[in-house]
Amino acid sequence: MSLEEIADILLRGAARHGATAADVVVAEGDALTVGVRLGAVEKVQRARGKHLGLRAFAGERSAILSTADFSPAALAQLAADAVALARVTAPDPFSGLPDAAELATAPPTLDLFDPAVGEVTAEQATEWCLAAETAARDADPRITNSEGAEFDGGSHLVLYAASNGFSGSYRSSSCSLSCVPVATHDGGMERDHWYSVQRYLARLESPESIGRTAAARALRRLGARQVATCECPVVFDPDMAGSLLRHLAGAVSGGAIYRGLSFLAGKLGQTIAPASLSVYDDGLLADGLGSKPFDGEGLPTRRTPVIEDGVLTSYLCDTYAARKLSCRPTGNAARSVGDSPHVSPTNFFLPAGTATPEAIIGSVRQGLYVTELMGFGVNATTGDYSRGASGLWIENGQLTYPVSEITIAGNLLQMLRDIEVVGSDLVLRHSIAAPTLKIARMTVAGT
Repeated sequence: MSLEEIADILLRGAARHGATAADVVVAEGDALTVGVRLGAVEKVQRARGKHLGLRAFAGERSAILSTADFSPAALAQLAADAVALARVTAPDPFSGLPDAAELATAPPTLDLFDPAVGEVTAEQATEWCLAAETAARDADPRITNSEGAEFDGGSHLVLYAASNGFSGSYRSSSCSLSCVPVATHDGGMERDHWYSVQRYLARLESPESIGRTAAARALRRLGARQVATCECPVVFDPDMAGSLLRHLAGAVSGGAIYRGLSFLAGKLGQTIAPASLSVYDDGLLADGLGSKPFDGEGLPTRRTPVIEDGVLTSYLCDTYAARKLSCRPTGNAARSVGDSPHVSPTNFFLPAGTATPEAIIGSVRQGLYVTELMGFGVNATTGDYSRGASGLWIENGQLTYPVSEITIAGNLLQMLRDIEVVGSDLVLRHSIAAPTLKIARMTVAGT
């Protein structure tokens, strides 16, 4: 029985038991994880699974049930139970499937699936992990230990069908290779990492390159010290700049907006950043890690300007959030088999600027280059931001010595306004990504 036939059985079953509407998500996939440490294999895991979830509506009431049992008897019982459960839940006038007119009618092909990822053997993955770790350990005598190297790869098939007439499916794949060496010198010990993530196996960085980069990052942390508390320019490397964008993605989520849990609530149409700055959510990027041909409600994904020329132009909404906010959904519904749809970004990124990272660092007389952030000191409602950090101190435009055990503090709204330079080094290593960013001034708390 095909996944389409299974979905059809569930939708018809729910209707027979009195559901006024229903939708089904079916997900199947396989995954391989291999980890090595100090030249020995520590972990080999291969998993295959198939699950589905049925959401049934009884007017304004709804319920979701999920199962991994695809037998006809189990499917029939699931449909009956979902409708019965929906009838006893509290009504919600904003719930329900999207209007049929909103549905994706011609989902695009987005180049999301590489069959080679699913063909990787444990032996091949082990070889790549060992090569990465060996390259890191051979890079310098001060690399004295390793927390290991790991390969993860998997492919997935997702099908979504609903009683409003939508039915679609797509395959996707992803793979990653990472390495975490440990460096020691003069009694000090530091660790760092590097990694590569892609949808296509052939596009991963070589194991040797990943190992050498990870070693260089660990070595540059040796001899870290604190700095005196001050206010100064702060330069975020691309991964740390991406973490700032994750806070922004949460702040423009329709769910956070209608709950009043965002520092950007009520600021639509206002200037919140320099005129040179824009941020987009784009679910249509070819082979993007957040791309998909339709969202978790069957609506078309699209390119949404979130900040354009410094102005907050859009929130991200699924159907429920859009109804709460009296606006249109933006194709940002995400749904697992066992949960209701929720708002999630697709490829959420700040486009590259023109300044190289070296030029940005060179523009700082005295400041901080952040390479790691720790802790959870961010208030999404007020935007207050305070996190543990480490990185490198900048003196007269040069990276000088590593710093650690410091805290950087500010306010996310003010930090957006104070973005002074955008780097040219955007790499879509995650679905949320940014290039190097320089913020004009933040509080750095040290000694």
